[in-house]
Amino acid sequence: MSAKETRAASKPKAKELSILQWAGIRNRSSIVLFAVLALVLGAGLSVVSTTHENRFAFNELQVLRDQANNLEVQWGQLLIEQSTFGVEGRIEQKAFEQLQMEVPDIANIVMVDHEQR
Repeated sequence: MSAKETRAASKPKAKELSILQWAGIRNRSSIVLFAVLALVLGAGLSVVSTTHENRFAFNELQVLRDQANNLEVQWGQLLIEQSTFGVEGRIEQKAFEQLQMEVPDIANIVMVDHEQR
């Protein structure tokens, strides 16, 4: 035997550790503790994620409500404008006030025939 083989044979072999022993988990209570810790961490992350999504959804809801309010105001204005233009005599009133137009006397009215003979 060589010197290296003698030294290797004389040293006690180190017992190989399992992954659980290497991580410091040696009994059942440690495993349960790590499992509970993982569950609590997962639950906390899901709460954070849900809160984040809810905030974005609420912001989008507020934007859509603002758009709906603006459209409702615009619709009301259009209805008022439509009812204003529908009033009888409005065109005649505008012609008289803005363009200083008057209805001509019957003697001054000339009928034009568009058909050619």
